[in-house]
Amino acid sequence: MGRTLESKKQIVEELKELLGEAEMALVLDFQGLSIKEMSDLRTRLQSSNGICKVTKNTLMRLAIDGNDAWSNLDSLLSGTNAFVLIKGDVGSAVKAVQTFQKEIKKSQTKGGLFEGKLLTQDEIKAIASLPSKEVLIAQIAGAVNAIATKVAVGINEVPSGLARSLKQHAESGDS
Repeated sequence: MGRTLESKKQIVEELKELLGEAEMALVLDFQGLSIKEMSDLRTRLQSSNGICKVTKNTLMRLAIDGNDAWSNLDSLLSGTNAFVLIKGDVGSAVKAVQTFQKEIKKSQTKGGLFEGKLLTQDEIKAIASLPSKEVLIAQIAGAVNAIATKVAVGINEVPSGLARSLKQHAESGDS
């Protein structure tokens, strides 16, 4: 038994809501994946605020219709697709998808969309190689701390240098 018009409208509304929150979308060919493998992918995506939705391409077309940010996704809508919608830590989610694909060896990434731009396979791999949000924050904090330490040492060195100069001048006996 097929879906009713009302249930299709609900699915399209849910997709529009998810796309409104998402920063990035990946389109995966999920043909040959079992329910257990799809559940595994969904579990891996949870920690990075990613969601995996399997829906008909026609329903996704209706969801992106009139939305300029996602309209380029239309070129990827053919075949059996799963849509990974990511908000938050984009790098970790893409890394989770790629790790899953390496282990399962059944799924391929057809493409992705980030900030309205279609991504090539190389760009998707580059995003996956980025450090996580927490690592970037730690690196920035370390850099700021190093600068603050150097400034403090430099400021402390001015009076110390002046005191050494005065002491050396006094010891030399010159007036």
